[in-house]
Amino acid sequence: MSPHGYDKHAYEPFAVTVDLAVFTLRASRLHILLVERGQEPYAGRWALPGGFLAPQESAESAARRELAEETGLSDVAGLHLEQLRTYSAPDRDPRMRVVSVAFAALVPDAPQARGGGDAARAAWLPYEPGARGAYGPLAFDHATILADAHERIGGKLEYTCLATAFCPPEFTLGELRQVYEVVWGTELDPANFRRKVLATPGFVEQVPGASRLTGGRGKPAALYRAGGATSLLPPLIKPAPDATEGSRR
Repeated sequence: MSPHGYDKHAYEPFAVTVDLAVFTLRASRLHILLVERGQEPYAGRWALPGGFLAPQESAESAARRELAEETGLSDVAGLHLEQLRTYSAPDRDPRMRVVSVAFAALVPDAPQARGGGDAARAAWLPYEPGARGAYGPLAFDHATILADAHERIGGKLEYTCLATAFCPPEFTLGELRQVYEVVWGTELDPANFRRKVLATPGFVEQVPGASRLTGGRGKPAALYRAGGATSLLPPLIKPAPDATEGSRR
């Protein structure tokens, strides 16, 4: 019994884990970082990277540690990591009561992943809505976490400058537009997109004298970098599914 009359043994103990939904763009497609479980439960199934918190560890520290241990991604340049939500359904883990603190993460120019720890292997796989794609049903409730993370990222692209976290330090407006198109799953008019991006204060800034050939026969495209703003005013609203490009926003 504590000095204040609180008995910590009056409540059944439970474990806390972290899970990470890590996205990147590869070959013009949205990819998700998954690990193949090497242990039961769900041995052989794909899952999100993650694991149990150590007693003296914060959730974010555990997330970064598990990412490094299970996938080999440590000190990744440009890693954007943010807490998504907590998942606490009593039966979400067949072993015991486990509450998970989930994170969404973005990685530009993602390095190759390699399995480690209790992960048999790790890989970047194309993301498919419904979380079945090439990786089949995910372990635990990870399909729900993955879908929630994708929805969070898509929504934040409308109101924040998060899209630049998918890009290298210097990027073309075409590369930035591709982030929106891939995450939102819709095509955007290049001229309309360019106008709105350049009219948004602090979104991007042009790199003086820098340009890059983009594969076409035209002149090199100007390079930009993140402009320092965190929110978009006005926002870049995702087009309605049935809207034509000429009538969008």
